[in-house]
Amino acid sequence: MKNRREFIKISAIGSAGLLTATSCSGADDTTLTNEINPVITPIRPLVISTWQHGLAANTAAWKILSSGGSALDAVEQGVRITESDPENNSVGIGGLPDRDGHVTLDACIMDHKNQCGSVAFLQGIENPISVARKVMEATPHVMLVGKGAYRFALEQGFKSKDLLTEKSKKRWQKWLKEGKYQPEVNRENHDTIGMLGIDQAGNLSGACTTSGMAFKMHGRVGDSPIIGAGLFVDNEVGAACATGVGESVMRVAGSAMIVELMRHGKSPQKACEEVVQRIVKTEKNLENIQVGFIALNKLGEHGSYAIRKGFNVAIKHAKEEALLDASFAVF
Repeated sequence: MKNRREFIKISAIGSAGLLTATSCSGADDTTLTNEINPVITPIRPLVISTWQHGLAANTAAWKILSSGGSALDAVEQGVRITESDPENNSVGIGGLPDRDGHVTLDACIMDHKNQCGSVAFLQGIENPISVARKVMEATPHVMLVGKGAYRFALEQGFKSKDLLTEKSKKRWQKWLKEGKYQPEVNRENHDTIGMLGIDQAGNLSGACTTSGMAFKMHGRVGDSPIIGAGLFVDNEVGAACATGVGESVMRVAGSAMIVELMRHGKSPQKACEEVVQRIVKTEKNLENIQVGFIALNKLGEHGSYAIRKGFNVAIKHAKEEALLDASFAVF
């Protein structure tokens, strides 16, 4: 794999995400304002995602965005790359199982019209993000879970597949010898891929997908499929997505709170920082807890912030492709 520096085609924007370059081809030249820079020309299209595996996912999303496609199509197809990578042990096929040896998947997707779909505790389907989109488009519901979500997926033409790879099975069998549940902070290919995109028309969408915390209790669901916690999109304002220990994110409705702070004038960076600080104040014990957020507004500004060092963010638009280290709160 190429190292991070090879992906920086132009100097990195930096975690504050202040973009002042001219807009990309196909976008209008409308100027908007925010709390820091009084006049900014929007940058679009643009895609941002969590962790190093976001680089490959962004490449797939960019093929759609750069050809005039929708942000919704881009984020779905982007995160499918990670879901279908058997070497990634935290998303889709190859994900580490729960303590009973079952790979259970959670995902949600949301578009610029506030339409959203979600699946949780889904087993046997490689691409839960696409099932979530089908829930959004083909049912009157937002979320399907467990056996109901699985049955719906089969009815929609998805194929059943054993998601427990030999590599993940061996790690589970090794874990069984101790049977101790403890999140691994900032482990390689961490627990979620979240992706936010803005297309040439200025529309936002987001996707979030995971196999959840390794060796969790059977039936546990984290923040990733929860609209407002793991993901939230408001096309008037911006979008946000979370990664890390889902319980901590759910306790503060993290992504929705970031978007609401942006609505009230905060930059994406400042909004991420404020919600992380809420988590720091809320949690009694921060040992072994990592939470990171990404955010994107209508200007194409992005922000990222985490509880502790180690969270990174993949960014791609017409003038930049990079993996950026997020700033952090206390560790």
